[in-house]
Amino acid sequence: MQQVITINGLHIEVEANSGLIQEVVLPALRSLEPLTGDSRAIALLAGPPGTGKSTLVELLCQFSIQDEGEPIDVVGMDGFHHRQHHLETHHTTIDGEQVLLRDIKGAPETFDVDRLEEFLQRTRTEEEVIWPRYDRTLHDVVDDSIPINARVVLVEGNWLLLDEPRWRDLRQHAAMTIFLGADPEMLRERLISRKQAGGLSRAEAEDFYEASDGPNVQRCLNNSISNPDLALAALPDGTVKKR
Repeated sequence: MQQVITINGLHIEVEANSGLIQEVVLPALRSLEPLTGDSRAIALLAGPPGTGKSTLVELLCQFSIQDEGEPIDVVGMDGFHHRQHHLETHHTTIDGEQVLLRDIKGAPETFDVDRLEEFLQRTRTEEEVIWPRYDRTLHDVVDDSIPINARVVLVEGNWLLLDEPRWRDLRQHAAMTIFLGADPEMLRERLISRKQAGGLSRAEAEDFYEASDGPNVQRCLNNSISNPDLALAALPDGTVKKR
């Protein structure tokens, strides 16, 4: 079925596989009970760029309102980017070379994973928590932006299920893990087309993919956990299926 959603301020018509959302994903999330002594239960949704995570969570929000079930709050991990001044003054080592963090913005090294884990812990155990967000106009983090009210919170982002030091510690706060995968070649074409739609030439979009999106896709697919509680796959028609 066709559904109109809003992503980054744009109204987009998408093909929504309502059966998967209403019969699998939403019931799974609503089945979560906060652990004894916890205020909330957290689910982590991860997947590489281009899989449609933002579309999926927006549809989840719409269907959760329509069926009048228990509310679910959805937040992203983008509010935990290191601040722009940090990215412009700090480096990391890639293949033996020093690289400015600003030049790989969006990679795991450009996020404050310690602060993210602190907020996951607080979200589980504290009643009043307000998450930061990433402002695409300012190109920086804005604190105290997203109040958390629901008993079940879905957190989405590329690296939440990364099986690497520090990142794997995040899973101790999750009552459920969900991974949205896809065929790498399909993602390549999606991400290149996305850049072309933003004004780049095909050659420029391909160069950007090879330098940024491509390495992030491969790292997420290859280095994330292999046994999530719920495994999903993005399809070429824009829908999602259970694996």
